[in-house]
Amino acid sequence: MGFLRSIGDYFKRAEKAYWVILIIISGYSLLLLKTVPVNIGNRSWFVTMLIAILLGYVGAIIITMVDYHDISTFWYIISAGCLFLMLYTLKFGSAVTNSGGVDAKAWIQLGGTSFQPSELVKIGFMITFSRHISVLEERGLLKSPLHVCLLAVHAMIPIILTHMQGDDGAGVIFFCMFLAMAFGAGIQLRYFAILFAIFACAFPIAWKYVLIDYQKQRILAAYHLEEMDSSTAVHIYGWQQYQARTSIGSGGLLGRGLFHSPRVNLKIVPEQESDMIFSVAGEQLGFIGCFIIIVLLLLLLWQTLRIARNSSDILGRSICMGFFGMIAAQTIFNIGMCLDLLPVMGVTLPFFSAGGSSAACLYFGFGLVENVYMHPQIPTKVSIREI
Repeated sequence: MGFLRSIGDYFKRAEKAYWVILIIISGYSLLLLKTVPVNIGNRSWFVTMLIAILLGYVGAIIITMVDYHDISTFWYIISAGCLFLMLYTLKFGSAVTNSGGVDAKAWIQLGGTSFQPSELVKIGFMITFSRHISVLEERGLLKSPLHVCLLAVHAMIPIILTHMQGDDGAGVIFFCMFLAMAFGAGIQLRYFAILFAIFACAFPIAWKYVLIDYQKQRILAAYHLEEMDSSTAVHIYGWQQYQARTSIGSGGLLGRGLFHSPRVNLKIVPEQESDMIFSVAGEQLGFIGCFIIIVLLLLLLWQTLRIARNSSDILGRSICMGFFGMIAAQTIFNIGMCLDLLPVMGVTLPFFSAGGSSAACLYFGFGLVENVYMHPQIPTKVSIREI
Protein backbone atom coordinates (compact mmCIF):
# COMPACT_ATOMS: atom_id res chain seq x y z
CA MET A 1 0.00 0.00 0.00
CA GLY A 2 2.85 2.37 0.78
CA PHE A 3 4.35 1.80 -2.66
CA LEU A 4 1.03 2.43 -4.39
CA ARG A 5 0.55 5.56 -2.28
CA SER A 6 3.96 6.82 -3.37
CA ILE A 7 3.08 6.26 -7.03
CA GLY A 8 -0.21 8.08 -6.54
CA ASP A 9 1.56 10.99 -4.85
CA TYR A 10 4.09 11.16 -7.68
CA PHE A 11 1.41 11.48 -10.33
CA LYS A 12 -0.47 14.06 -8.28
CA ARG A 13 2.61 16.30 -8.26
CA ALA A 14 3.59 15.68 -11.88
CA GLU A 15 2.62 17.90 -14.80
CA LYS A 16 0.37 15.32 -16.44
CA ALA A 17 -0.30 17.24 -19.67
CA TYR A 18 3.46 17.43 -20.26
CA TRP A 19 3.77 13.66 -19.91
CA VAL A 20 0.79 13.03 -22.19
CA ILE A 21 2.32 15.12 -24.97
CA LEU A 22 5.61 13.25 -24.68
CA ILE A 23 3.89 9.84 -24.68
CA ILE A 24 2.02 10.73 -27.87
CA ILE A 25 5.26 11.92 -29.47
CA SER A 26 6.97 8.65 -28.45
CA GLY A 27 4.20 6.58 -29.98
CA TYR A 28 4.24 8.56 -33.22
CA SER A 29 8.02 8.24 -33.46
CA LEU A 30 7.88 4.47 -33.00
CA LEU A 31 5.16 4.21 -35.64
CA LEU A 32 7.28 6.03 -38.22
CA LEU A 33 10.42 4.04 -37.44
CA LYS A 34 8.50 0.76 -37.66
CA THR A 35 7.96 1.53 -41.34
CA VAL A 36 11.64 2.23 -42.13
CA PRO A 37 13.41 -0.86 -43.55
CA VAL A 38 16.87 -1.91 -42.39
CA ASN A 39 19.56 -4.12 -43.84
CA ILE A 40 19.12 -7.86 -43.31
CA GLY A 41 20.57 -8.95 -39.98
CA ASN A 42 20.55 -5.49 -38.42
CA ARG A 43 18.42 -4.51 -35.44
CA SER A 44 15.33 -2.61 -36.52
CA TRP A 45 15.17 1.12 -35.89
CA PHE A 46 11.92 0.47 -34.01
CA VAL A 47 13.66 -1.78 -31.47
CA THR A 48 16.60 0.61 -31.08
CA MET A 49 14.29 3.54 -30.49
CA LEU A 50 12.05 1.56 -28.13
CA ILE A 51 15.06 0.68 -25.95
CA ALA A 52 16.21 4.32 -25.97
CA ILE A 53 12.73 5.55 -25.06
CA LEU A 54 12.38 3.09 -22.17
CA LEU A 55 15.80 4.06 -20.84
CA GLY A 56 14.86 7.70 -21.31
CA TYR A 57 11.63 7.36 -19.36
CA VAL A 58 13.35 5.56 -16.49
CA GLY A 59 16.08 8.21 -16.42
CA ALA A 60 13.53 11.05 -16.54
CA ILE A 61 11.57 9.61 -13.61
CA ILE A 62 14.74 9.13 -11.55
CA ILE A 63 15.81 12.72 -12.30
CA THR A 64 12.46 14.10 -11.13
CA MET A 65 12.89 12.43 -7.74
CA VAL A 66 15.89 14.57 -6.77
CA ASP A 67 15.31 18.30 -6.31
CA TYR A 68 16.99 20.20 -9.13
CA HIS A 69 18.60 22.52 -6.57
CA ASP A 70 20.38 19.52 -5.08
CA ILE A 71 21.41 18.32 -8.53
CA SER A 72 22.88 21.73 -9.37
CA THR A 73 25.12 21.67 -6.28
CA PHE A 74 27.15 18.97 -8.06
CA TRP A 75 27.88 21.33 -10.94
CA TYR A 76 31.64 20.84 -10.59
CA ILE A 77 31.33 17.05 -10.96
CA ILE A 78 28.97 17.47 -13.91
CA SER A 79 31.32 19.99 -15.52
CA ALA A 80 34.35 17.73 -15.07
CA GLY A 81 32.43 14.74 -16.43
CA CYS A 82 31.26 16.65 -19.50
CA LEU A 83 34.74 18.01 -20.19
CA PHE A 84 36.23 14.53 -19.84
CA LEU A 85 33.67 13.04 -22.25
CA MET A 86 34.34 15.69 -24.88
CA LEU A 87 38.13 15.43 -24.64
CA TYR A 88 38.03 11.63 -24.56
CA THR A 89 35.89 11.62 -27.70
CA LEU A 90 38.22 14.07 -29.39
CA LYS A 91 41.18 11.79 -28.68
CA PHE A 92 39.74 8.27 -28.86
CA GLY A 93 36.35 8.67 -30.51
CA SER A 94 35.14 7.01 -33.68
CA ALA A 95 35.05 9.10 -36.83
CA VAL A 96 32.27 9.13 -39.40
CA THR A 97 33.38 9.94 -42.92
CA ASN A 98 31.67 9.92 -46.29
CA SER A 99 32.19 11.01 -49.87
CA GLY A 100 30.56 14.35 -49.12
CA GLY A 101 33.57 15.43 -47.05
CA VAL A 102 32.16 14.75 -43.59
CA ASP A 103 34.82 13.78 -41.06
CA ALA A 104 33.32 13.98 -37.56
CA LYS A 105 34.94 12.28 -34.58
CA ALA A 106 31.94 12.58 -32.28
CA TRP A 107 31.11 9.01 -31.20
CA ILE A 108 32.41 6.49 -28.69
CA GLN A 109 32.10 2.77 -29.33
CA LEU A 110 30.48 0.87 -26.45
CA GLY A 111 30.53 -2.81 -27.27
CA GLY A 112 28.38 -3.30 -30.34
CA THR A 113 26.82 0.14 -30.24
CA SER A 114 27.94 3.76 -30.37
CA PHE A 115 27.29 6.71 -28.07
CA GLN A 116 27.45 10.42 -28.91
CA PRO A 117 28.75 12.20 -25.78
CA SER A 118 27.72 15.68 -26.95
CA GLU A 119 24.07 14.69 -26.49
CA LEU A 120 24.65 13.99 -22.79
CA VAL A 121 26.81 17.11 -22.50
CA LYS A 122 23.81 19.19 -23.66
CA ILE A 123 21.96 18.01 -20.57
CA GLY A 124 24.98 18.74 -18.39
CA PHE A 125 25.19 22.20 -19.95
CA MET A 126 21.56 22.85 -18.97
CA ILE A 127 22.57 22.28 -15.36
CA THR A 128 25.98 23.95 -15.21
CA PHE A 129 25.04 27.05 -17.18
CA SER A 130 21.83 27.45 -15.14
CA ARG A 131 23.88 27.19 -11.97
CA HIS A 132 26.29 29.84 -13.31
CA ILE A 133 23.38 32.19 -14.02
CA SER A 134 21.82 31.48 -10.62
CA VAL A 135 25.03 32.30 -8.73
CA LEU A 136 25.47 35.56 -10.65
CA GLU A 137 21.87 36.53 -9.93
CA GLU A 138 22.31 35.83 -6.21
CA ARG A 139 25.39 38.06 -6.15
CA GLY A 140 23.80 40.82 -8.23
CA LEU A 141 26.32 40.38 -11.06
CA LEU A 142 24.05 39.56 -14.00
CA LYS A 143 24.39 43.12 -15.31
CA SER A 144 28.16 43.17 -15.05
CA PRO A 145 29.85 43.28 -18.49
CA LEU A 146 32.70 41.13 -17.19
CA HIS A 147 30.40 38.37 -15.93
CA VAL A 148 28.23 38.48 -19.03
CA CYS A 149 31.43 37.86 -21.00
CA LEU A 150 32.30 34.98 -18.68
CA LEU A 151 28.88 33.46 -19.38
CA ALA A 152 29.75 33.62 -23.07
CA VAL A 153 33.11 31.96 -22.36
CA HIS A 154 31.27 29.18 -20.49
CA ALA A 155 29.09 28.60 -23.56
CA MET A 156 32.04 28.69 -25.94
CA ILE A 157 33.72 25.69 -24.31
CA PRO A 158 31.31 23.02 -25.68
CA ILE A 159 30.92 24.97 -28.94
CA ILE A 160 34.68 24.92 -29.58
CA LEU A 161 35.04 21.29 -28.54
CA THR A 162 32.23 20.15 -30.87
CA HIS A 163 33.82 22.17 -33.67
CA MET A 164 37.12 20.39 -33.03
CA GLN A 165 35.25 17.09 -33.28
CA GLY A 166 33.86 18.14 -36.65
CA ASP A 167 30.30 18.26 -35.32
CA ASP A 168 29.34 21.89 -35.90
CA GLY A 169 25.65 20.98 -35.91
CA ALA A 170 25.91 20.22 -32.18
CA GLY A 171 27.87 23.46 -31.71
CA VAL A 172 25.01 25.46 -33.24
CA ILE A 173 22.56 23.81 -30.83
CA PHE A 174 24.77 24.71 -27.84
CA PHE A 175 24.82 28.30 -29.10
CA CYS A 176 21.01 28.38 -29.36
CA MET A 177 20.70 26.97 -25.84
CA PHE A 178 23.03 29.70 -24.60
CA LEU A 179 20.90 32.39 -26.28
CA ALA A 180 17.64 31.03 -24.85
CA MET A 181 19.01 30.69 -21.32
CA ALA A 182 20.68 34.11 -21.35
CA PHE A 183 17.51 35.74 -22.64
CA GLY A 184 15.38 33.94 -20.04
CA ALA A 185 17.75 35.10 -17.30
CA GLY A 186 17.14 38.73 -18.24
CA ILE A 187 20.53 39.52 -19.74
CA GLN A 188 20.22 43.02 -21.17
CA LEU A 189 19.31 43.15 -24.85
CA ARG A 190 22.24 45.34 -25.79
CA TYR A 191 24.57 42.36 -25.20
CA PHE A 192 22.61 40.32 -27.75
CA ALA A 193 22.86 43.20 -30.23
CA ILE A 194 26.63 43.36 -29.71
CA LEU A 195 26.92 39.59 -30.11
CA PHE A 196 25.04 39.51 -33.41
CA ALA A 197 27.05 42.49 -34.68
CA ILE A 198 30.25 40.57 -33.91
CA PHE A 199 28.94 37.50 -35.74
CA ALA A 200 27.93 39.57 -38.75
CA CYS A 201 31.41 41.06 -38.96
CA ALA A 202 33.13 37.71 -38.33
CA PHE A 203 31.15 35.70 -40.90
CA PRO A 204 33.44 36.50 -43.87
CA ILE A 205 36.45 35.47 -41.79
CA ALA A 206 34.72 32.27 -40.67
CA TRP A 207 33.79 31.48 -44.27
CA LYS A 208 37.40 31.72 -45.35
CA TYR A 209 39.28 30.28 -42.39
CA VAL A 210 36.86 28.25 -40.20
CA LEU A 211 34.36 26.48 -42.43
CA ILE A 212 35.81 23.58 -44.37
CA ASP A 213 35.01 22.87 -47.99
CA TYR A 214 32.13 20.42 -47.54
CA GLN A 215 30.35 22.83 -45.16
CA LYS A 216 30.58 25.63 -47.70
CA GLN A 217 29.35 23.33 -50.45
CA ARG A 218 26.37 22.23 -48.35
CA ILE A 219 25.38 25.85 -47.79
CA LEU A 220 25.70 26.66 -51.48
CA ALA A 221 23.96 23.46 -52.59
CA ALA A 222 20.93 24.12 -50.37
CA TYR A 223 20.01 27.13 -52.47
CA HIS A 224 20.85 25.63 -55.86
CA LEU A 225 19.05 22.27 -55.77
CA GLU A 226 17.37 23.02 -59.09
CA GLU A 227 20.85 22.71 -60.65
CA MET A 228 21.07 19.07 -59.51
CA ASP A 229 21.47 17.71 -63.04
CA SER A 230 23.92 20.32 -64.28
CA SER A 231 26.22 20.76 -61.30
CA THR A 232 28.42 17.97 -59.96
CA ALA A 233 28.95 19.77 -56.62
CA VAL A 234 25.22 20.24 -56.08
CA HIS A 235 24.65 16.59 -56.96
CA ILE A 236 27.17 15.45 -54.35
CA TYR A 237 26.32 17.82 -51.52
CA GLY A 238 22.62 18.35 -52.20
CA TRP A 239 21.54 14.80 -53.04
CA GLN A 240 20.17 13.95 -49.59
CA GLN A 241 18.28 17.22 -49.31
CA TYR A 242 16.90 16.97 -52.85
CA GLN A 243 15.58 13.46 -52.26
CA ALA A 244 14.08 14.39 -48.88
CA ARG A 245 12.23 17.32 -50.39
CA THR A 246 10.99 15.11 -53.24
CA SER A 247 9.69 12.49 -50.78
CA ILE A 248 7.81 15.11 -48.77
CA GLY A 249 6.25 16.54 -51.92
CA SER A 250 5.26 13.09 -53.21
CA GLY A 251 3.06 12.49 -50.16
CA GLY A 252 0.56 15.21 -51.03
CA LEU A 253 -2.13 15.92 -48.46
CA LEU A 254 -2.75 12.47 -46.95
CA GLY A 255 0.38 10.53 -47.96
CA ARG A 256 0.95 7.30 -49.83
CA GLY A 257 0.28 5.08 -46.83
CA LEU A 258 2.26 3.42 -44.06
CA PHE A 259 4.45 0.55 -45.29
CA HIS A 260 3.34 1.22 -48.88
CA SER A 261 5.50 4.20 -49.82
CA PRO A 262 8.04 3.23 -52.50
CA ARG A 263 10.68 5.83 -51.73
CA VAL A 264 10.78 4.87 -48.04
CA ASN A 265 10.79 1.14 -48.86
CA LEU A 266 13.62 1.57 -51.36
CA LYS A 267 15.64 3.73 -48.90
CA ILE A 268 16.13 6.43 -51.51
CA VAL A 269 16.67 9.19 -48.93
CA PRO A 270 20.03 8.72 -47.13
CA GLU A 271 19.71 8.63 -43.33
CA GLN A 272 15.91 8.69 -43.57
CA GLU A 273 15.61 7.09 -40.15
CA SER A 274 17.53 9.89 -38.41
CA ASP A 275 18.25 13.31 -39.93
CA MET A 276 15.53 12.91 -42.58
CA ILE A 277 12.73 11.25 -40.58
CA PHE A 278 10.49 14.20 -41.50
CA SER A 279 10.60 12.99 -45.12
CA VAL A 280 9.28 9.59 -43.98
CA ALA A 281 6.27 11.27 -42.39
CA GLY A 282 5.82 13.46 -45.47
CA GLU A 283 5.74 10.61 -47.98
CA GLN A 284 3.69 8.17 -45.93
CA LEU A 285 1.28 10.50 -44.12
CA GLY A 286 1.47 13.61 -46.27
CA PHE A 287 0.99 17.18 -45.16
CA ILE A 288 -1.28 16.03 -42.33
CA GLY A 289 1.42 13.77 -40.89
CA CYS A 290 4.03 16.55 -41.03
CA PHE A 291 1.59 19.04 -39.53
CA ILE A 292 0.92 16.72 -36.58
CA ILE A 293 4.66 16.48 -35.86
CA ILE A 294 4.98 20.27 -35.84
CA VAL A 295 1.91 20.70 -33.61
CA LEU A 296 3.14 18.11 -31.09
CA LEU A 297 6.56 19.73 -30.82
CA LEU A 298 4.99 23.19 -30.52
CA LEU A 299 2.79 21.91 -27.68
CA LEU A 300 5.87 20.51 -25.95
CA LEU A 301 7.65 23.85 -26.34
CA TRP A 302 4.64 25.79 -25.10
CA GLN A 303 4.36 23.61 -22.00
CA THR A 304 8.10 24.07 -21.38
CA LEU A 305 7.71 27.85 -21.53
CA ARG A 306 4.72 27.67 -19.20
CA ILE A 307 6.74 25.73 -16.63
CA ALA A 308 9.61 28.21 -17.05
CA ARG A 309 7.28 31.18 -16.52
CA ASN A 310 5.81 29.63 -13.36
CA SER A 311 9.19 28.65 -11.95
CA SER A 312 9.87 30.43 -8.69
CA ASP A 313 13.60 30.94 -9.21
CA ILE A 314 16.07 31.72 -11.95
CA LEU A 315 17.76 28.32 -11.67
CA GLY A 316 14.59 26.47 -12.61
CA ARG A 317 13.70 29.01 -15.27
CA SER A 318 17.12 28.70 -16.87
CA ILE A 319 16.93 24.90 -16.96
CA CYS A 320 13.58 25.12 -18.75
CA MET A 321 14.89 27.72 -21.19
CA GLY A 322 17.89 25.52 -21.98
CA PHE A 323 15.60 22.64 -22.89
CA PHE A 324 13.38 25.01 -24.87
CA GLY A 325 16.36 26.34 -26.82
CA MET A 326 17.59 22.85 -27.61
CA ILE A 327 14.23 21.48 -28.82
CA ALA A 328 13.27 24.65 -30.71
CA ALA A 329 16.63 24.90 -32.49
CA GLN A 330 16.75 21.23 -33.47
CA THR A 331 13.17 21.37 -34.73
CA ILE A 332 13.74 24.50 -36.82
CA PHE A 333 17.06 23.36 -38.29
CA ASN A 334 15.95 19.80 -39.01
CA ILE A 335 12.64 20.67 -40.67
CA GLY A 336 14.33 23.59 -42.42
CA MET A 337 16.93 21.35 -44.03
CA CYS A 338 14.30 18.75 -45.02
CA LEU A 339 12.26 21.46 -46.75
CA ASP A 340 15.34 22.99 -48.40
CA LEU A 341 15.02 26.19 -46.39
CA LEU A 342 18.32 25.66 -44.56
CA PRO A 343 21.51 23.72 -45.38
CA VAL A 344 22.06 20.19 -44.11
CA MET A 345 23.92 20.32 -40.80
CA GLY A 346 23.46 16.91 -39.16
CA VAL A 347 20.81 17.93 -36.62
CA THR A 348 18.18 15.37 -35.65
CA LEU A 349 14.45 15.98 -35.21
CA PRO A 350 13.96 15.82 -31.42
CA PHE A 351 12.16 12.72 -30.11
CA PHE A 352 11.49 11.47 -33.66
CA SER A 353 14.87 10.69 -35.22
CA ALA A 354 16.38 7.29 -34.53
CA GLY A 355 19.47 7.34 -32.37
CA GLY A 356 19.91 5.77 -28.96
CA SER A 357 22.08 8.37 -27.23
CA SER A 358 20.28 11.35 -28.76
CA ALA A 359 16.80 10.04 -27.95
CA ALA A 360 17.56 8.92 -24.39
CA CYS A 361 19.30 12.18 -23.48
CA LEU A 362 16.34 14.22 -24.72
CA TYR A 363 14.16 12.39 -22.20
CA PHE A 364 16.67 13.25 -19.47
CA GLY A 365 16.24 16.91 -20.41
CA PHE A 366 12.50 16.48 -20.22
CA GLY A 367 12.96 15.00 -16.75
CA LEU A 368 14.86 18.10 -15.62
CA VAL A 369 12.02 20.38 -16.75
CA GLU A 370 9.46 18.15 -15.03
CA ASN A 371 11.71 18.31 -11.95
CA VAL A 372 11.37 22.11 -11.95
CA TYR A 373 7.58 21.77 -11.98
CA MET A 374 7.52 19.15 -9.21
CA HIS A 375 9.82 21.00 -6.80
CA PRO A 376 8.46 24.53 -6.44
CA GLN A 377 10.29 26.90 -4.12
CA ILE A 378 9.28 30.04 -2.24
CA PRO A 379 8.87 32.74 -4.92
CA THR A 380 11.66 35.25 -5.21
CA LYS A 381 11.68 38.71 -6.72
CA VAL A 382 11.94 38.64 -10.49
CA SER A 383 14.22 41.26 -12.04
CA ILE A 384 12.96 43.63 -14.71
CA ARG A 385 14.86 43.53 -17.99
CA GLU A 386 16.71 46.69 -18.79
CA ILE A 387 17.65 47.66 -22.32
